[in-house]
Amino acid sequence: MSDLDLPLGFRWSGHHSGIKTDVSKPDYALVASDCDAVCVGVYTQNLVRAAPVLWCQKNSPNSKCRAVVVNSGNANACTGKKGAEDTLAMAEDVARELGLDATQVMVMSTGLIGSNLPMEKIGPAASRGVMRLNRERSSFLDAAQAILTTDQGKKICQRELQTSQGIIRLAAIAKGAGMIGPDMATMLACVMTDASLETNQAQAILKRVADKSFNCVSVEGHTSTNDTLLLLANGVATEDHLNGEDLLLFESTLESAMVELAKQIPADGEGSTHLIEIEVDGASSGDEAKIIAQTVASSNLVKTCVAGADPNWGRVVSAVGYAGVALDVRDVSLKINGNLLFENGEPRDFDEIAVSSSMRDCFDTKIELVVGHGEGHARVWTSDLNCEYVRFNSDYHT
Repeated sequence: MSDLDLPLGFRWSGHHSGIKTDVSKPDYALVASDCDAVCVGVYTQNLVRAAPVLWCQKNSPNSKCRAVVVNSGNANACTGKKGAEDTLAMAEDVARELGLDATQVMVMSTGLIGSNLPMEKIGPAASRGVMRLNRERSSFLDAAQAILTTDQGKKICQRELQTSQGIIRLAAIAKGAGMIGPDMATMLACVMTDASLETNQAQAILKRVADKSFNCVSVEGHTSTNDTLLLLANGVATEDHLNGEDLLLFESTLESAMVELAKQIPADGEGSTHLIEIEVDGASSGDEAKIIAQTVASSNLVKTCVAGADPNWGRVVSAVGYAGVALDVRDVSLKINGNLLFENGEPRDFDEIAVSSSMRDCFDTKIELVVGHGEGHARVWTSDLNCEYVRFNSDYHT
């Protein structure tokens, strides 16, 4: 964890409430702002949306948000009227403890789909969670730990930036390792900053940043019912809303932090042995470049050849060809880990053993594609596909 200061005016907690059977695993997290905060969100594109997603969508953007409550181990998805009632109860329990209105409390849930929340455990968790709220770094880490499900470790990032109004800080926690596909999928993330932001600007910034970070990651292309990205800005460090160069600096810093956080998700893909970055240049537009990159990232044949350290360029080039974007194969070139394998519609001579070794010996594999002469550019990140992923997901529920 960085030695940078955490955002001012926030407190955190995380503890075991009893949702998870393993008492050593926390499953209830709280984020609280000492004053009203602007809260904006970006949510799953899945039409089957969990009750907490619907709650957050209903109550954001919000200029008076004060808390976020998160449970792990149960997604509260596809739970009908009871799920909506339980989400409201989670918000009301925290609001009661903090002296707030329920609409000032955002709710996120993650875990197995289709089961009702054990409210007899979650209800008492609110008072314990509020009692544990603290500004200490250890409490921030407790919250980061409590939102995890199949993740192998905490996903956190932190930044400081100098503005004309002084130093402002941001920090974020996230979770996600499986059910990850473009359009905000299973992932949860909460970003906190002590900067002051105007609500509409914050919403626009978060959407742009999400499109360049969390919407550019995939594990198996499965868009979740629960994924939620929230940004809370409480303005404790600045008197006025950020604007001009300060606002541009904030957006670029937030983008850098969210890319760092987003890459941690496929890097932690269930059973993964490689983080794969696909970079596409030369497309007619950024949208077309992203379509091509996502098509390559979603190819099981590409993912398995990376898992096996096989520089099978044909799988990559053929995926480019069925992406649905008009191109001429004579304009396509491909590099893997900096080695040119294909150019001008033809294979190039390359040292297969050396390229294979570069894939086998490094956790990161980079696939670089040029698909034409346009200015369209995109980057996406995914994980490889191997036997461990199949084993993990074949017995995850039972």
